[in-house]
Amino acid sequence: MEIFDYKAALKNIPHKPGVYQYWNADNELIYIGKAKDLRNRVGSYFNKDHNINAKTKVLVTKIRNITFTIVDTEVDAWLLENSLIKKHQPRYNVLLKDDKTYPWIIIKNENYPRIYWTRTIVRDGSKYLGPYASVSMMHAILSLIRETYPLRTCSLPLTPKNIDAGKFKVCLEYQLGNCKGPCQNYQTEDDYAHNIEEIKDILNGKISAVIRTLKADIENAATNMNFELAHRLKRKFDLLENYQSKSTVVNSSITDIDVFSIASEEKYAFVNFLKVMNGTIIQTQTIELKKRLDEDDEDLLTFAITEFRNRYSSQSKEIIVPFDIDLDDANIKFTVPKLGEKKKLLDLSQKNVTFFKRDKIEQYEKLNPEVRSERLLTQMMKDLRMNQLPRHIECFDNSNFQGKYPVSAIVVFRDGKPSKKDYRHFNVKTVEGPNDFATMEEAVHRRYRRMLDEGTELPQLIVIDGGKGQLSSALKSLKLLGIEKQITVIGIAKRLEELFYPGDQYPMYLDKKSETLKVIQYLRDEAHRFGITFHRKKRDKGTLATELELIDGIGKTSADKLLKYFKSVKKIQLATEDELLEVVNTKQAKAITAYFTNNKATNE
Repeated sequence: MEIFDYKAALKNIPHKPGVYQYWNADNELIYIGKAKDLRNRVGSYFNKDHNINAKTKVLVTKIRNITFTIVDTEVDAWLLENSLIKKHQPRYNVLLKDDKTYPWIIIKNENYPRIYWTRTIVRDGSKYLGPYASVSMMHAILSLIRETYPLRTCSLPLTPKNIDAGKFKVCLEYQLGNCKGPCQNYQTEDDYAHNIEEIKDILNGKISAVIRTLKADIENAATNMNFELAHRLKRKFDLLENYQSKSTVVNSSITDIDVFSIASEEKYAFVNFLKVMNGTIIQTQTIELKKRLDEDDEDLLTFAITEFRNRYSSQSKEIIVPFDIDLDDANIKFTVPKLGEKKKLLDLSQKNVTFFKRDKIEQYEKLNPEVRSERLLTQMMKDLRMNQLPRHIECFDNSNFQGKYPVSAIVVFRDGKPSKKDYRHFNVKTVEGPNDFATMEEAVHRRYRRMLDEGTELPQLIVIDGGKGQLSSALKSLKLLGIEKQITVIGIAKRLEELFYPGDQYPMYLDKKSETLKVIQYLRDEAHRFGITFHRKKRDKGTLATELELIDGIGKTSADKLLKYFKSVKKIQLATEDELLEVVNTKQAKAITAYFTNNKATNE
């Protein structure tokens, strides 16, 4: 394999901001990145002491050429990187999973401009507003505009010359009051242009300014006793005020800001964008990004910010983000709010992105259940500080009744789901009296002694139902078997759902809604259910055997044999001497018959 001389390549790379490109042996562009200092950033990929993940190491092995572009500022590098990634879509760069064509609202560049929606942008001087990720929101805005402002919908060439020549006649839209008839000069171009300016303000979120103007016009019309005009203006005022009441979510003093939030998974990230103008959200969208090199949230959010600001032509001077962004730009202020109206906006954005992520993940998991299993196991591995996926989990629980009939139960989960065929229970052999710790020690030792003897694969995680005492007992057995370092062992205490680790003085608490905690609770509850079921059977059998032992000549061994053969005391009571002789001797059979006969006579 050809070895890439990265040291020679680095000599030609300056200590300046810019964008770098990595190429493979087939001269294919495989990665694009940005940097404040090109040489330092590129050099970090080849530094053996630099902490890079496995996927990045694979990328580095494929590099055969490095090119770069110097820019003036870090912000220029930020913008250039985004445009190049979108254009070339290199294999190892984050992938924007968004192939939809979103609609725009167009104000056509023509006399008496029409306003409608389109998915195609034509560079003819027309004004485009959007795009609108929510088609329903776009149609709601257009409906408001059409209901509030009579505009033409025809495509007639309404030049002054054509209108003066009388080439056109008003149509049904004029008769219905949906158009003021500019085609026959019934509406002046200035009046029409005034309406268009108000519509632009509405589309840009400046509804309050339009409402204030309308209010003054209504008062003026009423003062001049032009009540018909005042009524028409009042209807328009009510429509806009109603729309504003549904749209305004923050203080109107927040004039022009962009809000971003992010939610990540192992392979995907989701970024939400809110565009706020004059206290009104005028744009909102969430996009999905597919990770390629285990990019961190800051890199992903930075990429998404550039994408959204280009997509919506945003020039906002302030950007609200959930954490600090390492980007110096004199023209942009990054804000991480802690309270107030801006914090409410960030929370709203976070709710949107969390909902979007949950919905997408559910879709993926319905199509491929293995995706959920992998995601869940990966999350558990992180939450429980493990170094391997807990594909095989075992949980222990003990049961006894006033110190009698002690039993241990083991339930087994594979890939996050119960494997009931692997459930096991133990009759405790070496413990006398109610000693839960000794019972746990025996059960754990017997379980893994047998697995080692049979060469069975050990679990990655053991869950002990109990606190520090039970956990210590389990660990004692694992140490005796020499496998304590091969398996992660935790204890769960019922009262506060505390998780205990061997040797750790303080418990760990997981979020009550965490999937990891839910799986552990499920394991604990399943072990308890399985153990209690077995324990009741044993206790019931023991109670019945005790009653039989009241009969002269019947000991524990004989009582157990009778119950095993007849299944119940009732059947023993109804059995004939000949039937009883199948299990016991003649003297015992006569004693049993006499016992139940006497009991029957006494009860009668």
